[in-house]
Amino acid sequence: MQFSVIIPAKNEAANIGRCLDSINQVTWDNNCYEVIVVDNGSTDQTVEIAVKKGARVFIRPELTISGLRNFGAEQASGEILVFIDADCTVFTSWLVKASAYLMRKDVACFGSPPIVPEDGSWIPKAWFAVRKKRADLCETDWLESMNMFVRRDAFAASGGFDEALITCEDYDLSVRLQKYGTIISDSSIVAVHHGEAATVGHFFRKELWRGKSNFSGMMQHGLTLSEIPSLIAPSLHCVLWICWLISSLTGISVVAVVMSMLLLIWQVFLLLACLRKLRPQLSVTSLLQLLFLLNIYLFARGAGVFSSGRRSGTPQCVA
Repeated sequence: MQFSVIIPAKNEAANIGRCLDSINQVTWDNNCYEVIVVDNGSTDQTVEIAVKKGARVFIRPELTISGLRNFGAEQASGEILVFIDADCTVFTSWLVKASAYLMRKDVACFGSPPIVPEDGSWIPKAWFAVRKKRADLCETDWLESMNMFVRRDAFAASGGFDEALITCEDYDLSVRLQKYGTIISDSSIVAVHHGEAATVGHFFRKELWRGKSNFSGMMQHGLTLSEIPSLIAPSLHCVLWICWLISSLTGISVVAVVMSMLLLIWQVFLLLACLRKLRPQLSVTSLLQLLFLLNIYLFARGAGVFSSGRRSGTPQCVA
């Protein structure tokens, strides 16, 4: 078996059929890949749909998403473990393009950031400027677990996903995988994520959730130089805004002026970061949209470090 596609799911009846249909239609010998769905105790028709679509389905309630993926990996027989989410679909060429790395023993992990559907709102389209990699084909520090291919031996040697993390588990795994080979982002390996935040409120809540394991993940795998900005920037962002608000409300004019100047300098810095991300598809609209989302992102990530969670459970095989 070449590929084992592992899909964690909970109450994904609206998505799982579309996801599995797209995987079943890939241009690849269906004897060379398998599909495993690990359900987290759905109360809708997720399990029934997945079984009907031909997936091997297991129920594993009360686990973190890391635990679901690890459990799926334990059941898998493929040389390459493929992690994708239930609200994603893939192009028919998905495994054909991925097969270019079957013989690359020097590559521990490969894939690409899932793209945004054409009918998506402006929010995921604007934010993709941050999510996408610097080139169509390049080495990278990490990949999202929504479209992540990991060599089985590297996954085992790294210890798999950290089940104590409720999010940021893909970055944490990527850091540990770098000891066993390179990580390649290849935009020709296409998955589409249909579950990106469509509203500002949804975007804030998602980033708040993702920020919950940000600090704890760093402590688990050890702080790397590339993570320092993601640790400092959200905290600095929140402190600047809070200090500016307090000084403005209390009427301390000198402090308020100083904080206004510092906040303006910070916004200029964020604007320059947006300019760098948007080249060469730059417009005034795209720039303002990304600057606005970057502010929301930093607020959410700053707040997220104060929350954490852990879950566990017992497996039951369905099919």
